[in-house]
Amino acid sequence: MTDAPSAQWVPQDGAGRLAETAQGKCFTSDLSVDEFILVRESGFVPLGLVMGTSMYHLGLQYAGWKQSVELTTLSQAMYAARELAIERMVAEAVQLSADGIVGVDLRRVGYVGAGEVLEFLAVGTAVRFEKAPGSLRAPSGKPFSSDLSGRDFFKLLRYGWAPTGLVMGSCVYHIAHQSIRQTLRQAGQNVEIPQYTQAIYSARELAMKRMQDEGERDGAAGIVGVRVEENNQVWGEHGVEFFAMGTGVRSVAATTTSTLPLVVPV
Repeated sequence: MTDAPSAQWVPQDGAGRLAETAQGKCFTSDLSVDEFILVRESGFVPLGLVMGTSMYHLGLQYAGWKQSVELTTLSQAMYAARELAIERMVAEAVQLSADGIVGVDLRRVGYVGAGEVLEFLAVGTAVRFEKAPGSLRAPSGKPFSSDLSGRDFFKLLRYGWAPTGLVMGSCVYHIAHQSIRQTLRQAGQNVEIPQYTQAIYSARELAMKRMQDEGERDGAAGIVGVRVEENNQVWGEHGVEFFAMGTGVRSVAATTTSTLPLVVPV
């Protein structure tokens, strides 16, 4: 869990920009033209770009040469850094009296010469539901967050579903090394490496379960748009992170009677 005051921190320059936006100045958005129109058709008005960032130094954790095991300290660090970025983005949305954030892009930025330092950056467009402001916020009362495109957001609301928020799970795992004997025995053969398979499978399952647990915690009936990423950072060839993220959703009354056709790709 992240520290609440730290998560709510917004720099002074950012607060000034948000104050001007809240006064009715020209909005900013990372939505495409098509996405902007579909978000408006859903009954939402874009308020402005919101973002959160967290610069994080990754420490060290060691595991035995022949041991496949989660590196829990690193798992927690990767999760906490992302959570700080997302919570700060939500804090900016609160300042705009937004009901949610759509089109969220959560990215990881590395810096040359500082492999142990990462920036996690979350950016999205804050929106407000014009018909009934506040009615479609997350069950917690905060603005929801979603990485769905404007097109998918429109479809979701049209059929009576709404986002509860981004949910995620992280697992940094150390994969055991093979012995010299095992390596020589497999030389020149097409053969599965069972301990590698099991380690990778276990790591993915931990990330997926943690994401699903977050969905349950936030009152989601399901999670859509799930993606599972595999990342190597500074842990070497036998250290890997699996990261799972998606948008939690819940059933609500349909919010739009738009007659715009839905185009389903073949």
